Amino acid sequence: MKKFIALALASVMTFSLAACGGGGSDEAAVAGTPISGDTIKIGVFEPTTGENGGGGMQEVLGIRYANTVAPTVDINGTTYNIELVEVDNQSDKTAAVTAAQSLISSGVVGVLGSYGSGVSIAAGQTYAEAGVPAIGCSCTNPQVTLGNDFYFRTCFLDPFQGTVMASYAAEEMGYKTAAIISQNGDDYSTGIAAYFKQAFESLGGTIVADETYQTNESDFNAILTTVKASAAECVFIPCSIATATLILPQAQAVGLDAHILGSDTWENESIVMAAGSAAEGVVFSTFFDENDESTPMAKDFVNGFKAYLNEDPQRVTLNGGTDGVAAVSALGYDAYMTMVAALASLDGVEGDLTSVNLRDALAAVNHDGVTGNITFDETGDANKDSAYLKKVEGGKFVFVKKQLDETAQ
Repeated sequence: MKKFIALALASVMTFSLAACGGGGSDEAAVAGTPISGDTIKIGVFEPTTGENGGGGMQEVLGIRYANTVAPTVDINGTTYNIELVEVDNQSDKTAAVTAAQSLISSGVVGVLGSYGSGVSIAAGQTYAEAGVPAIGCSCTNPQVTLGNDFYFRTCFLDPFQGTVMASYAAEEMGYKTAAIISQNGDDYSTGIAAYFKQAFESLGGTIVADETYQTNESDFNAILTTVKASAAECVFIPCSIATATLILPQAQAVGLDAHILGSDTWENESIVMAAGSAAEGVVFSTFFDENDESTPMAKDFVNGFKAYLNEDPQRVTLNGGTDGVAAVSALGYDAYMTMVAALASLDGVEGDLTSVNLRDALAAVNHDGVTGNITFDETGDANKDSAYLKKVEGGKFVFVKKQLDETAQ
């Protein structure tokens, strides 16, 4: 049943998104950015301010750490220094386009990011038209890569994530009724909410309240009162870190008894620190678990990244005040290393190299990352087949289960 649901949702939602997709780019029509001199510039396209600033900063930290591990790459007898060019897309779609244009103007040959599907979608055409490939780390909405030959990503997608959370609610917990709270105009929030809704209903559940709020809204009492009156057994809230820190205490204040479920954006310890007891019991999906030592590579990354954070108190502050390893930091690390692997594979390619050559190398890359093996399908999406479920227990993130994608081959 779950396999059928995931396939059906991916098909239906991809079809609906295609009507408003990016339109793609003809590789032959773009010259790209040349790889020359002895420095390769890689853009870091992330929000470090705005509603997604906390998560974006954790992604940046993973990328910065990766740059200390692999600061150079050898291509055709030349050792290139890899220089990170960072921009703040401010968690805003308009600012994202300006930030992307500034990266292109600076001469980057590849881009990493962004945390937040909306800003990634907004900037996608800028990268495609310039012939510069981008690797999204944690942007999960299908529209990020749809119709864009120059956008890739290292994370799973929302059709899978939404189905995982609906399956947990309906099959693991036995809930028959659910409510949804999502953000108007946010591609990530509304997209994953739609996947959850369709999956939960397909599993026999009923959505008894489907509420929305506006960007920068801070008073959720009316919405939460409506959800409480619906008698929903659980409420799915795919939202930003900033919103989660506001909505949890308000849910506790109105006496909401429904089990609160979140998504990958909830893996930030600042939520627990800000919400305190109101965060207890929350369950969310994510991409990586720092306690999963199933591969030596993952263990080495966790140890190395923690040491990197603790070398400088400011890094710990930027990481949310702890040295915990967020999944988005692992994805940022993997995205950087995947870019380096693709660059290294250009060794032996004759003629002048450009960012278009890098795009072609990424399409064929096969890299063993800390979050799993990374290859890309024809759309540019990572062939990822698993998600982690975690819960807040005793003020800490506790592993619940690892959910495999039954549609993966």
